[in-house]
Amino acid sequence: MEIITTHKSCDFDALASVIAGTLLYPAAVPVLPKTINPNAKGFLSIHKDLFDVRAPADIDLDAVRRLIVVDTNAWSRLEGFTKLKDKPAVEIILWDHHAGGDIQAGWECKEEKGATITLMVRELKEQRKLLTPMQATLFLAGLYEDTGNLTFPSTTAEDAYAAAYLLDRKADLNVLSTFLRPGYGEKQKNILYEMLQKAKRSKVAGYSISINSLEISGHVGNLSLVVHMYREILNVDAAFGIFSDKENNRSIVIGRSNVEELNVGLMMRSMGGGGHPGAASAMIKSASAEAIKDWLIELIEGNQQSSVRVSDLMSYPVFTIPSETSMSQTAKILRDKGCTGLPVVDGGRLVGVISRRDFHKVRNNQMKAPVKAFMSRDIVTIAPDRSPVEAARLMVKHDIGRLPVVEKGQIIGIVTRSDAMVYFYDLLPD
Repeated sequence: MEIITTHKSCDFDALASVIAGTLLYPAAVPVLPKTINPNAKGFLSIHKDLFDVRAPADIDLDAVRRLIVVDTNAWSRLEGFTKLKDKPAVEIILWDHHAGGDIQAGWECKEEKGATITLMVRELKEQRKLLTPMQATLFLAGLYEDTGNLTFPSTTAEDAYAAAYLLDRKADLNVLSTFLRPGYGEKQKNILYEMLQKAKRSKVAGYSISINSLEISGHVGNLSLVVHMYREILNVDAAFGIFSDKENNRSIVIGRSNVEELNVGLMMRSMGGGGHPGAASAMIKSASAEAIKDWLIELIEGNQQSSVRVSDLMSYPVFTIPSETSMSQTAKILRDKGCTGLPVVDGGRLVGVISRRDFHKVRNNQMKAPVKAFMSRDIVTIAPDRSPVEAARLMVKHDIGRLPVVEKGQIIGIVTRSDAMVYFYDLLPD
């Protein structure tokens, strides 16, 4: 058995490096510590079905023959693996962008770069490994977080080359802005102050709106954070910043919405940009701020996203199993159905949920045991008339991959993490 792991308080660079390691070492099992930083944890909660990660407690250390460590070179920072430190039969491979450390590896790639993922992207590129847009996005998140969006003094030219390579592989900057918490400096502070000085509220289609326009000179970073703070301070349903750069004859439009029914991602797509229901932006050339404001108002008045409900995304009819079903039979059903989890129902009543990850704690001699011995009994459900955004929030909050959709006490469907992603990444058909 070979495993790939990283340090406690796993951040985006650590998470990205673990997942990149599974591409470089296909037989390796990814193992993450219990403590994960909030940004990375939020990302992982939404995308967990894409990354089959394990916990240290799931690993039989006696069976480990290769240990791959990424983004740290200190035994004290690993969770539950110090037992492997002095085992000569265990091959150790190390990837890290820090100097020093006490892990003696048989092979290592240890160079001082802005991020460990930069080193791994170099190898992925040399091996011509194919990356999905989601993998590229995760890897870029790790790179950006550890380099401060390529602004920290530790950033190297190779970090920038790696970022360009990942963008070329369709890394989504809109997704990054959702999970990374950008810096807030003097320039952003001054812009926010100027916006607040001339802030106006209005009612459009029943929503409280503030649209603010401002002239800027050249590139100004983190304007999305400014608009986010502006909306929170004014406490409106949605806020829009129109930042006009007359020198380059263009305007940056940034929207932030706190109302599920007001989808700024859909609005920005109409303006040639993109984003998510609550956060989006667009670049518009040769248009006055006043014309853009009128355009925004027209889009708000015509917004139709409020019609999307959980019932539109859920899967049905629902296949369920009784609690006396054996774990071996349940495993076969999961394989045959190609799903990651099933509701457990007795006498028409929902009594639990079983997922593939629950099998990590099942030993071979327990496969004849009934599913009720391993299922989760803390069931979180959702009504069909709720929004996909609420479903995503529940899955993140409770770290679960599926929500039974219940109406009048009966299961009528299932909404999964993948279903939520369809909405979250604005993939609904026009």
